[in-house]
Amino acid sequence: MKLKPFLLAAAVAFTAAHAFAQAPDTLRFGIEAAYPPFESKTPSGKLVGFDVDVGNAVCAKMKVKCVWVENAFDGLIPALQARKFDVINSAMNITEKRKESIAFTRPIYVVPIVMIAKRGSGLLPDTKILRGKHVGVLQGSSQEDFLKKHWANAGVDIVSYQDQDQVYSDLASGRLDAAVQEAQTAEDGFLGKPSGAGFEIVGAPLSDPATLGEGTGFGLRKSDAVLLTKVEDALDALKRDGTLTQLSRKYFKRDIIAK
Repeated sequence: MKLKPFLLAAAVAFTAAHAFAQAPDTLRFGIEAAYPPFESKTPSGKLVGFDVDVGNAVCAKMKVKCVWVENAFDGLIPALQARKFDVINSAMNITEKRKESIAFTRPIYVVPIVMIAKRGSGLLPDTKILRGKHVGVLQGSSQEDFLKKHWANAGVDIVSYQDQDQVYSDLASGRLDAAVQEAQTAEDGFLGKPSGAGFEIVGAPLSDPATLGEGTGFGLRKSDAVLLTKVEDALDALKRDGTLTQLSRKYFKRDIIAK
């Protein structure tokens, strides 16, 4: 029997609303795979990185299957709220602004936020020195919030990109004077590669709890309190048994796990 038009519309709406419903034996992570060493893809398309290994360890501890959903970083929170996945696992700093929209686990790790520039340029993370200069940053990141709040109104040109690799490409080509990102991402994603030759981290790490947050954690919908508890229990267990510290030393040669 064919559905009447209004019944058909209701059925379509119901299907759409539940198209991304979570299966009980899976945990769906949202990720933007262009931020090594936290998350990236091999030439064959395999997802790799510290966050990926942490996510897989959480799934193993919870005895569920990991499902990875790729999404642009600046669209991760809207996609989470649209139920395209259930947990953001993409090096997202915990900030007061983001906590207005979503819930977070307790901090998993803490990485300094730094500026990189050409060696010998004389540039430092100081607005008096950077006035009129072009500084690249990942769109939608807490670093972008910091730069727009503290540097943009001081005459520094803040250039936002949807992809961290685009930041590095324009920095290497001279279209940018500097870039701001997490220290390990700078070291592994740019400074350790041929394109990063002649560049270095300059000055002290940036600091502002209001925009840069209190560390990095998983993001979940506020309505998913039960899932948040299960994920936090798994993360706590992985901290206690040393798994997270082992992964940290594997990728960073040091322990960046939040205590």
